[in-house]
Amino acid sequence: MFFSLLFVSLLSFCSSAARNDEPIIGVLTQEVFSPKPNQSAYIAASYVKFLESAGARVVPVMINQTLEKYKTLFNSINGILYPGGGVSIISSGYQRAAKTFYELAIEANKRGDYFPVWGTCLGFEQLMSLSSGKNVLVHTNTSGVALPLNFTTGVKDSRIFKTFPTELMAALSSEPLTENSHQWSLGIDTYNTNEELRKFYKVLSTNTDGNTEFVSTVEAYDYPIYGTQWHPEKNAFEWSRSYIPHSPAAVKTTFYVAEFFVGEARRNFHRFESKEEENKALIYNYNPVYTGTTSSFEQIYYF
Repeated sequence: MFFSLLFVSLLSFCSSAARNDEPIIGVLTQEVFSPKPNQSAYIAASYVKFLESAGARVVPVMINQTLEKYKTLFNSINGILYPGGGVSIISSGYQRAAKTFYELAIEANKRGDYFPVWGTCLGFEQLMSLSSGKNVLVHTNTSGVALPLNFTTGVKDSRIFKTFPTELMAALSSEPLTENSHQWSLGIDTYNTNEELRKFYKVLSTNTDGNTEFVSTVEAYDYPIYGTQWHPEKNAFEWSRSYIPHSPAAVKTTFYVAEFFVGEARRNFHRFESKEEENKALIYNYNPVYTGTTSSFEQIYYF
């Protein structure tokens, strides 16, 4: 009887030990267009709320840090999100930090250290550049429009959409639930003729601006690396633009995407060297500023 109870206890322990219930995800900062004292980089607060809504805590990943600092931070967090924005994906502090964490993630995953990466809008474009080794984007008329997703056959066994309810998948494919705020896209023709991208990413959805069909959702075949050209965080947390959808299905989309990526981060077991270091790194040390009357973001964290 004793050994039976011990065996059950061990099974329970192993089951709980296989999941990190206190995930911490890094969100990459980027340069401010018109910097002021103590305001040289920023994160839109909607990305922070997006991750927190699914049970993660957030650490800002500062730009222009040393490789040693980035390696230390990489080994302390459980995933990273590259947010949307307007800086260069070829030469910027955002690009250099994204490249470093991308390479660290590839190396870690190859050795069995599960580390997820997510790119939204600019972050998606940055991932396409990093994975292909060049700028592969084309101009599209997609700045400020909500669209339904044109799902590919690959969505049937995708990781991202696996837990989405059938009715939500139907709504995503028929209603304009995904907000787009980009002028550059990965054309499907480019994807189809680029060997690096075809081998690395499975296309889960496409969209069109009426002239150019472009890739809108991807997941890597062999790595927990994901990207959306659209903005899942905006539906629930941004209100300053009329084209952002706020229907129940739109808001559910926000939370199902957040739940998925935070769930991926729960599979990573990096941790800070001490509670003190963790506390110093968390976003709670900073206060968001209300910018809804002057910006497309309701709130912004400045650094």
